Amino acid sequence: MHRNRHFKRFSSQRQSTLRGSMPLAPTEKRHGAKSFRRRCKLLGDEQPLCVTTNNQRQRYVTKDGKCRVNLGHIKDKSRFISDIFTTLVDLKYVWFLLVFTACYILTWMSFGGIYFLGAWLRDDIAHVHDSQWQACFENVDGFLSALLLSLESQRTIGYGTRRVTANCPEGVVLLMSQSITGSIIDAVMVGCMFVKISRPQQRAQTLIFSKHCVICERDEKLCLLFRIGDLRESHMVDAKIRAKLIKSRQTKEGEFIPLEQSEINLGYDTGGDRLLLVEPQTITHIINHSSPFWEVGAKRLKREILEIIVILEGIVEASGMTCQARTSYTQDEILWGHRFASCISLEKGAFLVDYSGFDKTFEVQMCPLSARDRSRNSMMGYESPPAARCRHVS
Repeated sequence: MHRNRHFKRFSSQRQSTLRGSMPLAPTEKRHGAKSFRRRCKLLGDEQPLCVTTNNQRQRYVTKDGKCRVNLGHIKDKSRFISDIFTTLVDLKYVWFLLVFTACYILTWMSFGGIYFLGAWLRDDIAHVHDSQWQACFENVDGFLSALLLSLESQRTIGYGTRRVTANCPEGVVLLMSQSITGSIIDAVMVGCMFVKISRPQQRAQTLIFSKHCVICERDEKLCLLFRIGDLRESHMVDAKIRAKLIKSRQTKEGEFIPLEQSEINLGYDTGGDRLLLVEPQTITHIINHSSPFWEVGAKRLKREILEIIVILEGIVEASGMTCQARTSYTQDEILWGHRFASCISLEKGAFLVDYSGFDKTFEVQMCPLSARDRSRNSMMGYESPPAARCRHVS
């Protein structure tokens, strides 16, 4: 029995040693490490095993409002062709100008080739200098002259030397077809160009957000604050503000939810999300039971991995189009115990907005406890002074 126990113990030790020393395949090791690091980055796990060399977190939305999400492995790309107008408008200017130019050049060359083929079949090229010949395509002696005929016909800039005569009906039909095709291309391309130029994305460049969020007390309530402003004198009509919290989490059943979106109430129930954006506005989110920051205190905020997406929507007064401006705040850009400095003063019978102080904050003395702990302390009788509530450990 002693020998058997010794043999079993030796076997288990040997198996664990072999299992620990067995090298993994390079592909398995690489893919496993990558997936593990990605999961740790999304979850924000505090364990030492999840520490990576890259400490910077990937943003979901950049500060200037661009979404950092790349779509890949799209099999049914024919959907983009079915909505060709939106596809053309969404193209970058370089590609759009390339498509714009290619449409006209291909049309001119295609009809030029048809004109040249018609002139060659009717023998108009061989009798180009014969005044007695009744030509269908007059003064077409080669492909270049046929291309000029196509260009002059579609752009209605005929010079009188090359023309389609009434000696052949097919030439008239061809000229009518090119005129209709040219009108369609003009309507589509000019329409796309007009929509692309007049898109309200550039209007969002004059809508600014504060560089930081602050958490402070307002009317004895813990609040999350940030600022927005409009640099133009023509104001946004029916401006609305909303915010989302982007944070990955793992459910109690073990399901991993990457980049889960939760709503941050900015006054939807009270109408506080509708803004008169004449001067810089300080947007307030009251941290209560329904807030995702209910259990977040000063220490936990430093350990969290989250991102706040702020979306401002409104109608451009000049064009009547809807404009949207976006920005984001990570946990490093949320300042606990700070307030925004005032940037509005009264000068010469009008209110003066000093945008040099738009991002300025100052630190205030504040308890580092979360809103949940503050509520528990107040229920247990720690009403005053505030320092006692901060020292109490719930």
